[in-house]
Amino acid sequence: MRTTSDAAHARAQHDHAAVGLQPPGSANMGQTSDGNPSAELVKAIAIWLDEAKAENIVTIDLKGKSTIGDFMMIASGRNDRHVGGIADMLQKKLREYGAGKARVEGLESCDWVLIDNGDVIVHVFRPEVRDFYKLEKMWSGDRPVDETTH
Repeated sequence: MRTTSDAAHARAQHDHAAVGLQPPGSANMGQTSDGNPSAELVKAIAIWLDEAKAENIVTIDLKGKSTIGDFMMIASGRNDRHVGGIADMLQKKLREYGAGKARVEGLESCDWVLIDNGDVIVHVFRPEVRDFYKLEKMWSGDRPVDETTH
């Protein structure tokens, strides 16, 4: 079993605490307060991304923000080969988990690979592509209150 460094573990705790999830390797793994299967899958994906040495893993709760899914996960690979390897491994793990009918896009160039299983959307980027699109900034803010202005 591979253990993460203290710094990596602290980053994972911080990133996952933002959405109320336990970090990879947590003692409460497999338990959610609401029994939400999407939250369970997010926890599993976070572990798999960590095992694939994905960097800067962020989980965003989309409930109440969008109908495209329940959660969005964003991670970086060091280069295009690493991004492709992460995506391939994640597809394999999703099939083994029973959630293998995910739609995958971007494997041709591996700059940005999207893996969408319906409830959880995973984006794996090369760092410079992730920095350009800034998906975390776009999706992690609170939904604005609907006000009618004239």
